[in-house]
Parts: sequence; C-alpha cells; structure tokens
Amino acid sequence: DRTMPLSRHTGQIPESTWTLGFREMTEPWKGAVGCLGVAVFFAMTIGIISWQALEQPPEEWVLRGRDAGMLWERGRGALLLRALPAGRPVLAIAVGSVPATEPPPPRDRCWHDGGQFCYSWEEDAELRLSLEPPAAPGSECYGVRWSPLRPDVTLKDCFSMANVSWYGGPSLRAQRWPLNGAESPAQPLVSGDLSTNPDGFGPVLDRYFLGSTGVTVTVAPDVSLLLSLESQQQFCLETPAGRAEPLQYQLCTLDLQAPTMRNFPPCRSPIWRYHGPEGSAAKIRRGLRSLVRRLKRHRLQEGVVSLGERGTAVLAAATPHSLLSRRQDLVPSERRKRQAPALVEPLELSITLSPYASVTSPLFLRSLRGGEAAGYWLSRQPRPGGSSIPLLTTWKGQLCARLNVTSEAALGWYLARAQHLRQALGATYVAFEGVEGNSFLEQDVPAPADLAGDGYTEVLAAALATLGNGTIISAGVRSSHLPLFVQMSPLRSDWSHAGLKGLIPSVLHYSLLGYSFFIPDAVGGSMAGASPGDRELFVRWLQIVTFLPVMAFGTPPWLCCDTWVLNLTRQCIQRHRDFVVPLLLKYSEEWQSLGYPIFRPAWWLSPTDPLAFTIEDEFLIGDEVLVAPITEKGHTWRDIYLPGEGHLWLDTNTARVFDGGTTLRNYSASLAEVPVFVK
Repeated sequence: DRTMPLSRHTGQIPESTWTLGFREMTEPWKGAVGCLGVAVFFAMTIGIISWQALEQPPEEWVLRGRDAGMLWERGRGALLLRALPAGRPVLAIAVGSVPATEPPPPRDRCWHDGGQFCYSWEEDAELRLSLEPPAAPGSECYGVRWSPLRPDVTLKDCFSMANVSWYGGPSLRAQRWPLNGAESPAQPLVSGDLSTNPDGFGPVLDRYFLGSTGVTVTVAPDVSLLLSLESQQQFCLETPAGRAEPLQYQLCTLDLQAPTMRNFPPCRSPIWRYHGPEGSAAKIRRGLRSLVRRLKRHRLQEGVVSLGERGTAVLAAATPHSLLSRRQDLVPSERRKRQAPALVEPLELSITLSPYASVTSPLFLRSLRGGEAAGYWLSRQPRPGGSSIPLLTTWKGQLCARLNVTSEAALGWYLARAQHLRQALGATYVAFEGVEGNSFLEQDVPAPADLAGDGYTEVLAAALATLGNGTIISAGVRSSHLPLFVQMSPLRSDWSHAGLKGLIPSVLHYSLLGYSFFIPDAVGGSMAGASPGDRELFVRWLQIVTFLPVMAFGTPPWLCCDTWVLNLTRQCIQRHRDFVVPLLLKYSEEWQSLGYPIFRPAWWLSPTDPLAFTIEDEFLIGDEVLVAPITEKGHTWRDIYLPGEGHLWLDTNTARVFDGGTTLRNYSASLAEVPVFVK
C-alpha cells in the first residue's frame, strides 16, 4: 500500500494524471480534495454575488422623460424622481404597501411601450408608471397608479420632507407654512368645520401639493383618499382600509397652479359684525341703528354691517313678503321684488344663511308637508320598497336637515329664497356658512356618487356663484375660478398658530390654492383664546389685516381698547383704502391673466434660496410690497428677510434702502409701526 507521509502538505496535488491519481488517492486525500471543491464553489458563489452587487446599482431607472425620470431605490423600496441631465433629486416616495426588498426586474411588463413601466408584486399590488400630457407648458408629468391585488391591501405612499418644503393641501386649525411643521393623523382629505372638529381639516383645501424642488403632487377628486402629516418627516396618501380601491396621483415638474377668475368680486371694507340683541326683529333693528350711530360718532361710518345667521332668521320670519310663508311663494315673482330701505345707511348690510334647517323650524316642517318638497333635504339611501329618511345632522347645537344640492328643484328654491330675502332686507351681501363638509362621511353613511368627497361643497359653491357679486361662502374646494369671496376660519384670540401666528400662513395657503379674495377673521380673533381683550394683540392683528383684501371687526376698537387704538384704527382703514386697494386691483388683473397669486411668499422672488422656503411671518403683495409684521408678544423688533437678490427695498417707515437677498437682524418696530418695504 502506498501511504502519504503525514508531514506532506495536504494542499498539493499528486504528480499523476487526474483520473488515475484520484482513483489511487487515500481517503484523507479524497476528503481534502472534496473540501477544496466545496471551498471553490463557495468562493465562486460569493464572487458572483459580490459581482452582482457591484454591477447592480442601488437605484435603477424605470421610466425616463425629457426633463426628468423615475427610479426605483432597492434598499428601502422607494420611488425617486430626478431631474435630467444632472440627476438632481426632486422627490422621494416611500412605498408602504409592498415588500421593500424586492426590486422590480430589469425588464418590466410594459417593455413594449416606452411611455410606461409596469410591475406586479403578485400577492400585493401592481404598479403602473406612465408619462402623461403636460399640465402646463414647460412641465413634465408622470402618472402613478397602484392597484391592489387583494381586498385587504392598504395602499400608502409617503412623500419625504427631507430637503423639500411642501405647500398646499388642507387648511388646518394651526396653519403652518410650509406644511412640514404640521401634524395630523390619517383622515379623509375632505373639507370640514374646524370649530366643531379642531383636529380635522379645514374648509379650504385642494388635492394639490407643491414642493420647493419644483414638483407638484395632484390627486383626482374621484379618488378615495386619506392624508396624514408627520411633522418634519413626511406626508402620506393612502386608500381607505378594506375598500380595494386604487391609489393614483400625478407628479409634475415645473408646474404652477394657475386658476383663472371670471370677475373681481368687489367688497367694501371694513366689515363690522353685529353682536347686539337678537330676541326680536324690533330689537335687531334698534341694535343695528345703535351700531351705526356709534360708528358715525367715532368717524368710522363706512363699510358693511354683518348680521349673523340667527339675526337674519329673526328678520326673515318678520318680513311681510318673505318667501317662507307659502309653498307657492318659493317661486320668484317680479311683482314681489322690491328694494327695502337699508337698515344700516349709510353703511351696507350683509346677511347670513346656511344650507341647514332645524327640524323644529316652520321652514322644515312646511317642506315635509309639501310632498315634493320632502326631497329638498339630504336623505339616507332608502331600502328596497322603503321611503327616504332625511339625513339629520347637528348645526350650531341644533338637530338639522341639510339642503339636497343634487335636486334642481331644491337648489332653485334655495337660491330664490336667498335672492328675495336679500332684496326684502336691502342687503348688499349674502354670506353662506356651513358650505363645507360631507354629512354622509361624518355619520359613516354611504354617500351618493355625486356627493362623495367634497362633491357637496363644489356643487353648492357653483350654484351660489350664480347669485352674482356680493356672495360670500365659508369654504373653497375646486372653486377658485368662481367670483366668490371666501370667509376664513375663525382664529383663537391669542398669539399661537391657532391665533395670530396662523394668520399669515393661512393667507399664503389660501392664495396658493387660488383664493386671493378672502375675508380674514375679525381683528383680535373671534374664538376664545388665552389673550381676550389684549390691546397689543388687537394692534398687531390690525396691522396685518390692513394689507389684506378686507378688514373685519368683531369687537369695535372703542370697546376693546383706548383712544390711541381708535385713532390707529382710523389710520389703518385709510391706509387700506388709499394704498392697499389700488395694489389689489392692479395684481388682480395679473391673477386673472397669468394665475399668479396676489399674496405671495418670500420664495416667489428668491426661488433658489433655502432660507426663503421656511419664512411664514412675511408676505408680498405682488412683486413690489413686502409686509413683515410683529407676531411675537412683547416684541418691538424682529429679523426681516428681504427677498430678491439684486433688488432694492425701501422702508416706508424710515425711507432707508436695503439690498434684497439679505436679512435685517433685530429690526426695530414699535407698537405703532408695521415694517413695510416697497421694491
């Protein structure tokens, strides 16, 4: 027998032919060679894996356009949008509904179509990306559609806030600019009443989000959608659980929303809200006359006196030619049209209505007895063979029915009633509250298809616009093209973001969504807050609304404060009339022709300066006036960012001139001053 010396190195191969040597090898040698083969196999496997890891980049292009492209990031399972040719990051979307570690294959299922990319996670969802027609000249758009492959799949895409400031979307109780500082749990992206649901979304919103990197995210109105906001992290769009509905939206680069307006709806300023006795029509008339006398005495006899919904209802019930008396009176009649003498001369009157009727009111009970008129109110879907039952809801503490806007007869009756009441009371303006919200969604009742989402608000706003100029509504959803004033949500009487600090972010939010003509909340705030009767708060609030479309007062200055504040109020009203209104008229023409908002953020003139994207306590009127008020209690100074590198800004208080693209540190502004700069 041949034996192998134990001292011989086991890594050597015998000097004989391979087959002969192998047959002649001892068992130790065979074991050694076997181990070597296994080692080589593992080495080759590791090499191949390493080669694949090196060869396959962490990001893979899945769809390219002319100016940008979509990539899949393998590590975290994210869609990326990058600008071409340099690949500048524009957007990162974290995908929360599919396995993050499974990358799409090199060749997708739509490989035959260069304008699409398709991939399917077989047990979860299908993704389809597509190049879409541009929303505006110079833009490039991508459609994103996720389709669930199981009923229990919840589709959710989250848009990163890292290095991106986001604007648009919903109004909030504590409005932020940008949205990065806001927080909200997942809830339906539907307008609502912040006074009854402060944690919900407000009455002005759009399914439109603008990122500071030059990207927009737009969701169609017929897509069922939940929105969540995670402060400084991300915002997420997701489908309702258990509905098995697709999640789809559109991404566009270099796209700016450009709403158009048919008319500029003029509104006199200031507005004085009536808070006098409302026990009877006679008491209301006396109270209105008393308010007018006081305004005259204090040399403030201009503008509009606003009567709330309760006062309007009391006067309506006492009006001889009211349309509420008989069913046939619901049809307009030229013989009954007459202009009543104004109750508040020389001022103008604004009355308030809503689409709600108390179930105990004569109006509602009479409509039920009218047979056909029973369909004038929203109803639950009847069971087969059953009759419809009004969908009852709560409005201002009362159990109410809500106008059925899907009925032409109901809308015609409601508009005629509003028009005749306006004429009978001699009112110039009619304000409509309670336009926002989805009554079906609030009660978890299936809604008709045409009233899903914000369908109610959209239909009612379009109908109210037919009443002409002088119409004010409490909500705005896809209605920025209509000649309507929008009443801003009430704010708290304090210095927080739910109070004074939220005013300028709300102005910028409304303007970005196309609502440049709005009525801000009353000076000092109309909701109970931490600082009721605060003289400094009243003054700083007054200084901001001086530069807005309308000045509104709840508490008159002679009741709130002292003679100095009263004189300052007169000066601010005059400044609004002589300086601000001409600016608004000038830039309203630009708004109608180009879609540019009248009230603009600092980044409008500094689109490449990261600092400008986070400024929420300044605003521009057009391109030529910068308003930078004090919003901190007890402060008589602030830092002021002057946008527009290369421009010069004139301080209207001191006549000093400063360079744009700079920050003025600790700039002084006494209680009597508001920093205003003219370019």
